[in-house]
Amino acid sequence: MYIVILGCGRVGSTLAALMAEEGHEVVIVDRNSDSFRRLKKDFKGRTISGFGIDSEILKKAGVEKADVFVSTCTGDNTSIMAAQMAKKIFKVPKVMARIYDPIRAEAYKKLGIETYCPTTFGAMVIKNTIEEKDVNVEKIGELLERGSRT
Repeated sequence: MYIVILGCGRVGSTLAALMAEEGHEVVIVDRNSDSFRRLKKDFKGRTISGFGIDSEILKKAGVEKADVFVSTCTGDNTSIMAAQMAKKIFKVPKVMARIYDPIRAEAYKKLGIETYCPTTFGAMVIKNTIEEKDVNVEKIGELLERGSRT
């Protein structure tokens, strides 16, 4: 797969490393070139410095041929704007965005953008740990679905 990741923070850099190690073609974009220091020295993907909602930067990253676009920006507005561009303008088949605000995450999910909300996820894990319920990878989706309805 050809994967474009926006944001080279802890999540973006870890995801980029994992996907590249599995043999996927990975391009990671961040406006701060110092962020690329988080990548391992043997990272086999490409890095591009630039603002992730600049269509020229996204084109340089190869978003037009991407199978997957993931936005892991720290700001919800930038993350969702980039995800919308990838989905609507560049027609990337699978688009995901990390959104901290649970209300926004749910709204964008309804618009067809897969969202990952660490706020909701963390709260559900803590809740289930308090209630001594089993928390494992297989149940993550179920927990998030139940959490978005409460």
